[in-house]
Amino acid sequence: MSRAADPVVLALDFGGTKTALTVADLHGNRLQHRTIETDSDLRRALRAARTLLDGGEPRAVGVATIGIPGPDGVALAPNIPGWDRLPLERELAAEFPRSAIRVATDVKAAAAYEHASGALAGCDPGLYVNLGTGLAVAVVAHGTVLAGRHGASGEIGYNLRALADVGRTDHLPLETAVSGKALQQGSTTGEFDEGFLTELAFHLVNLAIAIDPERIVVGGGLVRSWHALHDPLRRALDAAVPYPPQLAPAAHPYDAPLLGALTLAVEAARPGT
Repeated sequence: MSRAADPVVLALDFGGTKTALTVADLHGNRLQHRTIETDSDLRRALRAARTLLDGGEPRAVGVATIGIPGPDGVALAPNIPGWDRLPLERELAAEFPRSAIRVATDVKAAAAYEHASGALAGCDPGLYVNLGTGLAVAVVAHGTVLAGRHGASGEIGYNLRALADVGRTDHLPLETAVSGKALQQGSTTGEFDEGFLTELAFHLVNLAIAIDPERIVVGGGLVRSWHALHDPLRRALDAAVPYPPQLAPAAHPYDAPLLGALTLAVEAARPGT
């Protein structure tokens, strides 16, 4: 990599278990890539980024992270201890003071990328479902990913699971039963059981009824078992949704958040942005 002649951008995707890093040119062509385990200590990711940059400074840094990034911490990110007290954008700005910094929630970044260049292209509205370490969705309407008042639109991992949960503060939210982490903790084979699929289908059907999406796209690590996911979800949607939506795997099921972060970085690096 030429340090002076070839300007670059940096993209990072902080997932529940792994962090992906990419250095790319200003057109988004990836030049260097690395994946490490996610660590509550941001310095580990910064060291890996510095190694990829090989002494250079990025024009811009785009970041996708689990949780809801804010000025004083990343909320709703229990899979990374201490992330709620980490001012992520400020820390990155201190590390890369000459770089434009853009930070977004990973599922929303993934949905934006799938709408721009993937399986949600042309869909209005579209629903992106992330089945990874955690569980969340993003709604794309009129070309925009809905953020919500606090940036927490689509955090269905916090959904109630039963009528008995109403009004209680000690209930177990949906993500404890339907997510990659739940599957790892509850299954000895790593395969979906009937309860997992039924509960996922229940919430997906209700979302489809509420939103009336043209297409539901599923991404995240669990899409590796799409053959086991598709039929139960398809049957549930067809049985209960007045206008059943299309159902498809994401075009970039495993790296859409990183590609979304890369898009943020490329856009931030353009003159005048």
